[in-house]
Amino acid sequence: MFQSLEGKLLLAMPAMRDPRFIKSVIYLCSHSEEGAMGIAINHRIENLSFSQLLKQLQIRTKTIRDIPIHAGGPVEAGRGFVLHSSDFAQASTMKVSPLIHLSATVDILKSLAEGSGPKHHLLALGYAGWGKGQLERELARNSWLTVDAENEVIFETPMEEKWTRAMACIGVDVNMLSGDAGHA
Repeated sequence: MFQSLEGKLLLAMPAMRDPRFIKSVIYLCSHSEEGAMGIAINHRIENLSFSQLLKQLQIRTKTIRDIPIHAGGPVEAGRGFVLHSSDFAQASTMKVSPLIHLSATVDILKSLAEGSGPKHHLLALGYAGWGKGQLERELARNSWLTVDAENEVIFETPMEEKWTRAMACIGVDVNMLSGDAGHA
């Protein structure tokens, strides 16, 4: 029987071989029998600043602060998404959980630049996607662990600590994990 993991975190296991997902923490925005979509929350795009992004998109506004841009995943890497707290919503905002929403409009970028956007936010380019049954097969191969999403891990934990912190949320000491997968 299918069980949706929407609103959960996926944590890449040490045996993950795909270099795009090593030590990834992915927030699942949607998950159905037809597939899944999520945003990686712990990989930064180093060569692009928020102000450069605004300039590329021809958004003219005064940037109040620098906002890190995450590599949300390998699919549609030029498409932007903002994972954010529920204190901000537009007509096109997708409610993923009672506390976390997803927006993908230029208007939210303007709001972030002006400091009037959601209190908590994570800007990403691209997303991680799975076709029908693909994520379930990867879970069966022990490529991923699933964890309840915590706002602190998503929005407040430093990027380089998210994987370790998310693992700790379920009592896993990453130093005890093996890179070899096995089945009993």
